[in-house]
Amino acid sequence: MSVTDVTKATARGERPGAAVTVSQTSGPRQAAREVWVEVASDTGPAAAWCYSDNRAYVPGDTVRLHLSSNTSQVALRIYRDGATALTVHQTDLASANFHELPERSYERGCEWPVFAQWAIPADAESGGYVVEIQDGAGAVLGHHLFIVKAARKHSNALALVAATSTWAAYNDWGGANHYYGVNPGTPRGRSPLLSTQRPWARGQVWLPADAPRSINAARPAKPGPARYEFIEWAALNGFSKYYALAGWASYERPFVVWAETQGYAIDLLTQDDLHHDPDALAGYACAVFVGHDEYWSREMRDHVDAFVEGGGKVARFAGNFMWQIRLEDNGKRQVAYKYDAHALDPLAATHPDVLTGAWEDPMIGHPGASTFGVNALRGIYAGFGGMARRSPRGYTLFRPEHWAFVGTGLGYADMFGDAANIFGYEVDGLDYTFVDGLPEPLGTDGAPSGLKILAMGWATVAEQGRAEDSYSFMLGDADARFRASLLATDLSDENIVRHSRGTGMVVHFSKGRGEVFTAATCEWVRGLILEETYTVTITRNVLDRFLRGAQGD
Repeated sequence: MSVTDVTKATARGERPGAAVTVSQTSGPRQAAREVWVEVASDTGPAAAWCYSDNRAYVPGDTVRLHLSSNTSQVALRIYRDGATALTVHQTDLASANFHELPERSYERGCEWPVFAQWAIPADAESGGYVVEIQDGAGAVLGHHLFIVKAARKHSNALALVAATSTWAAYNDWGGANHYYGVNPGTPRGRSPLLSTQRPWARGQVWLPADAPRSINAARPAKPGPARYEFIEWAALNGFSKYYALAGWASYERPFVVWAETQGYAIDLLTQDDLHHDPDALAGYACAVFVGHDEYWSREMRDHVDAFVEGGGKVARFAGNFMWQIRLEDNGKRQVAYKYDAHALDPLAATHPDVLTGAWEDPMIGHPGASTFGVNALRGIYAGFGGMARRSPRGYTLFRPEHWAFVGTGLGYADMFGDAANIFGYEVDGLDYTFVDGLPEPLGTDGAPSGLKILAMGWATVAEQGRAEDSYSFMLGDADARFRASLLATDLSDENIVRHSRGTGMVVHFSKGRGEVFTAATCEWVRGLILEETYTVTITRNVLDRFLRGAQGD
């Protein structure tokens, strides 16, 4: 099936978000590799799609909503999402039109006209605001989300920076994201250029409570093919293929719900704010990052580093600090060439410091550990598909005397978080050794001086299993080969195997007048969702201490 066929098949409305085969591997036991993408369709099930002119606003701003629908009339409900959903604006039914998509709308934007505007009240609270699109019978046709920042910063609030660059990287709406799609001339049809002027993919803003997460619910009891339960569910229910890997619904929202229930005040920001405003975090005691937080610009990092050096505290309950990106066109376009950066990034030869590749690439020379204490390529997968599918799913504790574990009752070699599957699906680690039974950073990969490895687990960068099950693998050893290509002298089998081994870590270190606590896993928030005792206690210990401004070991 050609790329043109894929686009046409999807546009006909054959199951919203349905799987459409675009390529097939060879061999008698090799399964078809499927790609499906979401686009606006004027036929098929009733639906509506929406995006806003910006990702974030302050009270007093006007939100402009661009909308396309295959239903003639729609109404909007806007609510602040959190522990309690607070409706702040509703409209009557209004006539809606379907708008064709321009070519490569994932890269260039949808170019739809403004459908509705909303002036944000001066007293609006900071938070994630969901636009719910309804038909005349009240059925929900689609969702959008934008962020309202605080009109005045609150020093006692947590500054939660939403991972909007990672949301964008996984957003395949319109035909492609940074991973796959129908973009011509790139591996797997992925697009290195992505526009903000398009809807979020289905599942990134809203999910039903029973939607599977990135890690399969239970460890397999016997050998067999790799399973990706969230992808199976997405294909059956018309959601984006990678809905569980990035978005408000899977990560930031659960943290906000938990934090508000616990009595914490939250001021929400986007990574765009962090990129453009050196003072985005000024005035806050503690900045928080949660979930899957993979894509960052150099400016974002510089501003976090300055915040910490100046006395700020960072609590990172997130994993996979992997790729450098660039923002262009006043932040409306995200650039990430990733695996192809050396060959395709137009700035590779002239400005290697802003190459859109892995932070640990020697050409970039700015390991993520210098900001958050851990590196993505020293970690990556656990409990994901054929990657360490029977891993323990929790952290083993090595330094129980650390203040983060006060009140947990945990001791050396105890495990925590396993009951909630908090370890995975991607984790970050360091080069390390053991001294007298304690993990110590080797300092060979940018780990800050004085960093303490508090807890850790083990990960892999290659899918493994029986030969007869290899047809089911999504990634194989591709990431191990990529890591070896950057960090090893050659791509020998020995080096590929060596570079397939990784770790996930909980670390703490001081820098300048500030400090950083990192629990380097995407699924930490799962422990908060399920109120797993140890995850909750550790999270509270970190947040309470950082809000008080305490420092030290």
